[in-house]
Amino acid sequence: MSYFSHHVFFCTNQRDDGRQCCNQCGATDARAYVKQRCKELGIAGQGKVRINNAGCLDRCESGPVIVIYPEETWYTYVDNSDLDEIIEKHLIGGQVVDRLRIDQD
Repeated sequence: MSYFSHHVFFCTNQRDDGRQCCNQCGATDARAYVKQRCKELGIAGQGKVRINNAGCLDRCESGPVIVIYPEETWYTYVDNSDLDEIIEKHLIGGQVVDRLRIDQD
C-alpha cells in the first residue's frame, strides 16, 4: 500500500514571459483551499490524501490544472465549488468528475 491513497498535484507555475499559466488563475489560493478542506474533512495525512505544489505541469493552456495519482486523472477548475466536487466525488467517492476532466494526451 502507498503511503498516501491519493497525491493531488496543483500546478502553481508563474511564467515571467506573460504566457498563460496556472497561477494567473489563482492556483496557489486553490491549493490552499483544498489542503484546508481535506484537513477539515479528515481525509488528509498518512494513508489518506496529500496535497502538493507542482512546478509547471506543461498543461497551462488547459489551466488551471491539477493531476491526481494514482489514477493519473487530470482536471481543470474554475472555482471552489469545482474543487469541492473533485474532493467529494473523486477523493472521497472514488468517481471521476467527467465535466472537469481534461484529456491526458
